[in-house]
Parts: sequence; structure tokens; C-alpha cells
Amino acid sequence: MRLGAETVHLRFRAAAGGKAAGPGAAAADGSASTGGAPVRGHGAGMERNPLLSEGSGVQFIAVASGKGGVGKSTVTVNLAVALARKGKRVGLIDADIYGFSVPDMMGIEERPEVINERVIPIERHGVKVMSMGFFVEDNSPVVWRGPMLGKMLRNFFAEIEWGELDYLLLDLPPGTGDVALDVHQMIPQSKEIIVTTPHATAAFVAARAGSMAIRTEHEILGVVENMSYYECSKCGNRDYVFGRGGGARLAESLNAELLAQLPLGAPDNHPSEKDFSSSVYKADTETGRIYGTIADAVIAKCEA
Repeated sequence: MRLGAETVHLRFRAAAGGKAAGPGAAAADGSASTGGAPVRGHGAGMERNPLLSEGSGVQFIAVASGKGGVGKSTVTVNLAVALARKGKRVGLIDADIYGFSVPDMMGIEERPEVINERVIPIERHGVKVMSMGFFVEDNSPVVWRGPMLGKMLRNFFAEIEWGELDYLLLDLPPGTGDVALDVHQMIPQSKEIIVTTPHATAAFVAARAGSMAIRTEHEILGVVENMSYYECSKCGNRDYVFGRGGGARLAESLNAELLAQLPLGAPDNHPSEKDFSSSVYKADTETGRIYGTIADAVIAKCEA
């Protein structure tokens, strides 16, 4: 696919009964043919998609933040895995199209296959994953204007063979831009989780993402405060590196629940391990148990 002066390579490996195809196989305007009728936003006609119809039974959860660098993708990935560990059928869309990171975080190196003109998502840790990162060669930059983002997101729903799902999580780009608006158009029934750090400024900016969720009538499931503290592995003392209280203040301002406060750190995973991933916490670690608690809270709210 050639965009301006830049080339973005989209490649699938053909499988039995199918042929190689990219995610842009829909009509040129990113939608099904309308016989010349105007398309009203990227969500036009998507309500007829079985996955997106209100009767599908799928719970859509968009994970948002006001700014980058707060660990939104880490929260999305680990919440998806935690829900899968609870026996739920889970899909994950890496909708941060400019800053895609989910494949690397989950240790995914293979590319999707196409079977009978349907793209098969990659399954890892019990989660079905789709990301722009699968279609970009050599970590090339994605140089797209806003309208292209909605078309790609639309194709993630229209051309992917998700199968039966209980939950579909979307890792949104930070801020309140085009993709967040497209999610509102395509999935008006989506719920949201807002991620922040305890720093006052991060929480202040995250409030904008929460305000947008309220304005677009998306239910806020809660707030997750990431990097809340650093716990010394030897003495157990906690240092509040980024301050304290940002997540609680944000939750209060949004009239939402503070779902969890996650420590600063990284999984102690080794590349030699089977199913190695750089960012997925094991279920029996302290942080893994916290994500399990978040998953329990999400299930209780969504399935009440």
C-alpha cells in the first residue's frame, strides 16, 4: 500500500482454501458498497456486522488514557490475559495504529493467515490478537491521515474471523482523537477503562479521556492507576516515585471506581521460557494476582 511518499507493506500468508490479502479489501471508502449513497462516518452499516450487533453478547471494553507512557497497553494486554485465565473467550484489537506495541509485548512473531478470504487472528496466552503491527514491515512508521485510521479499524471488525467471543478489548491511542470517535460510531455499546499514573498532571490529562467517554455515553467501568509505587524486593518498603492520589482523584471526578493500583515494575520472564512475552505477568505473581482481581471486577460489572 502506497501512501504519499511512504510505502507501507501489508502482507498475509495464504492458507488452504484462501489467498493472500491485505486488510484493505473492503471498498475504497472503507465500507461496504452503498450504491452511491453517502457514508455517514466509519460506523455506517457496521451495526449489521454480527460481531457488533447488540445481540452478539460480546462485551466491548476500550482501554484509554489521556497521554502516552502511562502503561495503557500493558494494562490492556494483562487484563485480556487475566480474563482468558478466568475461562473467557477474549479478543484484543491493538487500535493504537501509530504506536502499535501489542505483538511485541505478547511475544508474537508470526503473521496472520488468510483462509477463505477471512483473516485469522493470532492467538497467544488464550487471547486472539489483531494489530497494525502484523501488516508493517521492519517496524516502518505508519504515515496516515485521520480518515485512514477509521478504515483500518473498520476492517479489523469486517475482515477478521474472530469466532465466538465473550470480551473484545481495544487498546486505544492516547488522547481523544479520531480512533476514539470511530469507536463511538462503530461500538456505541462499548464500555471503557481509564488508565493513569498517580502523578497529578497525568491524572488531570486522563480526565479528558474520561470526559470524552461520558460525552459519548460510554460507561466507565473504572480507573486503573499504574506505576503507583515501587516495592523493594529485599525489604518490602514502598516508594511512591510518581506521587500519590492521582488515580483516586480521577476516579472521584469521573464518579467511577478505582479498580486497582499497580506497582512499578516488569515481569520476571526469560526468553528461554515457553510462550515468552516481555510484558505478560504470570498468574501467581503479585501483579498477576492484581490483574486477576481487576478481571473479576470487570466480569462482575459486565455480567451482572
